[in-house]
Amino acid sequence: MAQFLLKSTAFEQGGRMPRKYTCDGKDISPPLFWTGVPEKTASLALIVNDPDAPRGDWVHWVVFDMPGSRRELPEHLPPTDKIEGGGVQGLNDFGKVGWGGPCPPSGMHGYLFTLYALSFPLDLSARATRDEVVKACQGKILSTARLTGMYARGRDTSI
Repeated sequence: MAQFLLKSTAFEQGGRMPRKYTCDGKDISPPLFWTGVPEKTASLALIVNDPDAPRGDWVHWVVFDMPGSRRELPEHLPPTDKIEGGGVQGLNDFGKVGWGGPCPPSGMHGYLFTLYALSFPLDLSARATRDEVVKACQGKILSTARLTGMYARGRDTSI
């Protein structure tokens, strides 16, 4: 069986995220794609968080109930409850639907993109929180793929 992998064309695993995906740039979601999805995957869920945040773990993006056949999320996904091609967006810790880009107050932070292959859809309401999604995932996780992007304000001049 192929390894379940999450990648981006915008940055490498452990690499610096380009400024345009942050509060210092256009604050748009990065393009993501994945391979090796387990055969019996019914749905996919994505959570992006910053465990280095000063107030504790900060959630930047929640997406769930994507079809198991989906293999990517395009760059600049609109901040709507439902996404084209299937899926629902939840609330981030900025209190908004969709992507909320990195905006660390100081120092280098790691942003963890975690994609869950699930045996069943979660059937949660749009605007569900990370905690609600994580709780609903219990007992349904077939596999997990991770990607980490790094960012520090004032240090990245790429557009």
